[in-house]
Amino acid sequence: MKKNSVIAVIVGALVIAGVSWIVFGSDNSSQNSSEKVEELTIYSGRSEEFIAPFFARWEKESGIKLNIRYGDSAELAAQILEEGKNSPADLFLSQDAGSLGAVSAAGLLATLPDSVGSKIGSQYVASDRSWIGVTGRARVFAYRPGAIEELPRSVSDLTKSEFKNRVGIAPSNASFQAFVTALMSEQGEKFAKSWLEGMKKNGAKIFLKNSAIVEAIDKGEIDLGLVNHYYTWEVSEALGRKIQVENGFFAPGDLGNLVNVSGAAVLATSEKFEAATELINFLTSESTQISFVEDTHEYSLIAGIKSPEGLPELTEIGSPKVDLVVLENVQRTQDLLTQVGLL
Repeated sequence: MKKNSVIAVIVGALVIAGVSWIVFGSDNSSQNSSEKVEELTIYSGRSEEFIAPFFARWEKESGIKLNIRYGDSAELAAQILEEGKNSPADLFLSQDAGSLGAVSAAGLLATLPDSVGSKIGSQYVASDRSWIGVTGRARVFAYRPGAIEELPRSVSDLTKSEFKNRVGIAPSNASFQAFVTALMSEQGEKFAKSWLEGMKKNGAKIFLKNSAIVEAIDKGEIDLGLVNHYYTWEVSEALGRKIQVENGFFAPGDLGNLVNVSGAAVLATSEKFEAATELINFLTSESTQISFVEDTHEYSLIAGIKSPEGLPELTEIGSPKVDLVVLENVQRTQDLLTQVGLL
């Protein structure tokens, strides 16, 4: 299923099911915590390569078997919406707040007590506690050192003539779409459309994924690209060498510095609520958070834990204050990207 169709399914499901599903949206009365749990079913939007070692560690420590379905976060969210109260999933792990928000809006997620993910910063937790942030993913501009005389201070700078034919973007990528969604929410659809049209007119090069943008910068095919912060590290690791790419941040408060999160939620229909929340507590524990930073180069969402090597602390990035709940409105963003010819 194409991602556009997936998001359409999400939006349609929200409209159709909003009334009937809300009845059981936060009622955990059917959960039987006294029964010994032998296995949990996880829908994971985080890739197997990324998260499997952490799942394996928890299986060994807890003695609980995990049945894991891996896939694209948006597609898994759509699957949960289609399944409704019959979903076999106990826990949904998403690579972005938008997919979590879509399922939450349908009333399909349980309310998590304050004891779950208690050390995670409140700005990275849903206001209704339907989901908890697990790792931080900062938007940056990756660039080739020495190729650009004056680095951009804002995403708006990238539509200027000095960046013509030099910038890479990935419009079909969920992280780019989350950024555009935030842009629309904070600056309005007219501004977002003007910026996208300006990028297209200025010869922005289109890529399917962030890693391809970083590779193109390393090869000298482009000079700068909009990606998530950890892709420079991932590409360097994959190539087994230092690459000619560095991360840059825009001026404090610019939407180009958006910090999105991967996150976890428990399905309201799960009868294994206690075990599922124990897994979330494992993922948000200090020891696991430190491992995320060291092993995957993503940010911990716990204050005081050191940032990934070579990167500023989250508090020093100057990220804009955006309520991550707005990132659920992806369909509107995809419609706009299609309208301007970038999808």
